[in-house]
Amino acid sequence: MAPADETPRRFLDLLDRLEAALTVGDPADPTAFRDELLALLPDLRGFARSIVRDPSHADDLVQETLLRAWQNQHRYRPGSNFKAWAFTILRNQFYTERRRTKREVEDVDGAAAGRLIALSDQVDRVALQELWARIRRLPVPQQEALILVAAQGMTYEEASAVLGCQVGTVKSRVSRAREVLASAMGQAGPKLGSVPA
Repeated sequence: MAPADETPRRFLDLLDRLEAALTVGDPADPTAFRDELLALLPDLRGFARSIVRDPSHADDLVQETLLRAWQNQHRYRPGSNFKAWAFTILRNQFYTERRRTKREVEDVDGAAAGRLIALSDQVDRVALQELWARIRRLPVPQQEALILVAAQGMTYEEASAVLGCQVGTVKSRVSRAREVLASAMGQAGPKLGSVPA
């Protein structure tokens, strides 16, 4: 679910400033690390936008993720899964922010937001909004697993590394989420698309 738009200049500027100012320890190849982060930006933005409704808040979450990844690059083990490592940072940052703002009133079902905006009359947009509303009603562990596997295209193994659970648990969460969505959307079977093995 990566956005098709270009990488915002502010992310590129941030990486340039980080490369110049925040070299932690003595990384073997800071340019390679920067290139891996840059290549991962569309996926990070897509994941952030799938868990945060506000695009500017999602971009702020990605920016904080880039900063934390850069500051902790000495903890990254070359040869391990860079994407899973960065997604874990983003996910942890999301939950840190969520805990911090726990006392704020949430608009879980989007009812208040729905009164503030004029919904499109296009059938596809309405169907997509309905799907996202149903996804947001799933338990959070099922939401995360479904988004990582179905929308981000991660394998079950990569998703399990991000979520910090067993591969079988991820498979179970994705399967249950798909069954609930298929049933709610009136589809015949539990499958909503192919899943990477």
